[in-house]
Amino acid sequence: MESRRREIEVPPDRYEVVADDTVLTAELRSGIAVCLFDEVEEAGALLHLRCIIRSDKPADVTDTTLATELLLLDRCVAALREAAPAARNIQAKVAAHLPNDAAAQAASRSVLALVSHFLADAGAPARAPDIATGSGRKILFDPGMGRLLIRDAA
Repeated sequence: MESRRREIEVPPDRYEVVADDTVLTAELRSGIAVCLFDEVEEAGALLHLRCIIRSDKPADVTDTTLATELLLLDRCVAALREAAPAARNIQAKVAAHLPNDAAAQAASRSVLALVSHFLADAGAPARAPDIATGSGRKILFDPGMGRLLIRDAA
């Protein structure tokens, strides 16, 4: 992606919507990036969700956590539709970095399944998510082209 283009870093538990030639970025470390776009309108959004397990007990995703994730996802989709009202074919790409702990991975996969079902219900189905563990991941998303680049984070 061209370095002269404007880039916006999306921090955890936030989203950014753009309707111009902008690259959205995020650094995933135990997190999920939901990238939404409409190729015709060249508008898009990136939602950066954290996957944090706060105890050494077996990981479980609470109703509060799921409700918060759904609320952010719903607001992100609504903001994209407001920014690009003519968008008729919203698509999604999802990338994730999962923690190394097996129980935390199970909780993260539950959130990924929830995101996938929400996107399908919202009319923006996503292909299977791109999932990795190990070192973090740097996400570069070009909404105008619907292009998602994933690199190892520094």
